[in-house]
Amino acid sequence: MCILPCLFLIFQPLNAKVEPPNYDFSLTALDDFFPQKKLTDAEAKHGKSEAISAQNGMKTARFKVSQIRYKFSVMVQERDGVINDFFARLPTYFLHDIFLHSLVKRHGKQTTYKRVGEEAYYIWNANGLKHVYSAACTITCFPIFYSVEPIEATGASVLSQMRKAHSGK
Repeated sequence: MCILPCLFLIFQPLNAKVEPPNYDFSLTALDDFFPQKKLTDAEAKHGKSEAISAQNGMKTARFKVSQIRYKFSVMVQERDGVINDFFARLPTYFLHDIFLHSLVKRHGKQTTYKRVGEEAYYIWNANGLKHVYSAACTITCFPIFYSVEPIEATGASVLSQMRKAHSGK
């Protein structure tokens, strides 16, 4: 008696919207860190930054950004309270395809694409800014970082400092 209604419910089509369980991120979460934005505005929204270094009037600070379910670090360089550039270390559980699509939708086709081993670099030169995105693939593809700096940068960006520290030179 009870079996017939149960079978009926099992074979009913589900009309539920399915979203990826680990992705509800918008690039606008990083807009506060773009070059020429005020550090005080970023601190008002994301909390006090942690000072890392200061050299030649340029200060490097780290923010711990929380957006919905995500927590990740964003490093910024600033001079006189104005952000010069930023480097965001993205969570590896982000979906590369969706993140890349968001960048392409916002900035168009990348200016440069370079693949080194299992890692890819995408560069956009848009509106006087250089956007660098890196992703890697193993079994799945995942983002590594996203960085934005002025094309006509004066001095070393956070990204170039990270590369220099990583290579040990």
